Amino acid sequence: MLSRIAVLASGGGSNLQAILDYFQAKGEARPADVAVVISDRPSALALERARKNDIDALVISHSDHASLEHALVSRDIDLVVLAGYLRLLPRAIIARFRHRIVNIHPGPLPRFGGAGMYGERVHAAVIASGVHETAVTVHMVDEEYDSGAVLAQWPVPVLPGDTPDSLSKRVLDVEHVLYPRVIELVLDLLAHNTIPAH
Repeated sequence: MLSRIAVLASGGGSNLQAILDYFQAKGEARPADVAVVISDRPSALALERARKNDIDALVISHSDHASLEHALVSRDIDLVVLAGYLRLLPRAIIARFRHRIVNIHPGPLPRFGGAGMYGERVHAAVIASGVHETAVTVHMVDEEYDSGAVLAQWPVPVLPGDTPDSLSKRVLDVEHVLYPRVIELVLDLLAHNTIPAH
């Protein structure tokens, strides 16, 4: 039986698309289906990507905790995937889906994470620090921004003359490769009860 994923996104949804493409390429061997895409922004392009793929697309305010929890529970969601979702999840949802919420971050954690550290801000901070290497990080989600257990990191070089924009393009390419594969691994671990379900 296929697992059921909810993808939460606030923006364009390119990581959502990468997940959908990865699952489609696997065909009958895919580990899961995306059952719903939820955004806190009505204009998020991720919602349009969902509709084009006949996936439920919901707009739920970040402050409407009850509706968000209902959307997940009523659809028997096995894994919650944050893909550019910029809000801190309510504690009740984190408790209910403990060890079953993952996020991708465009920099190495914990150094370049925390509240307000997302997108171009991360790349600008990496460049300003003078490091020669950044990383894409996939991690479990807990009650604090970017503080959950790291599941995978993939290094990305910082090149001379890099701008936040040029670095972000290379980092995003890595995100699209890494995230679907880590999601598949987490689903496999959940299926074999290697990660606690609650």
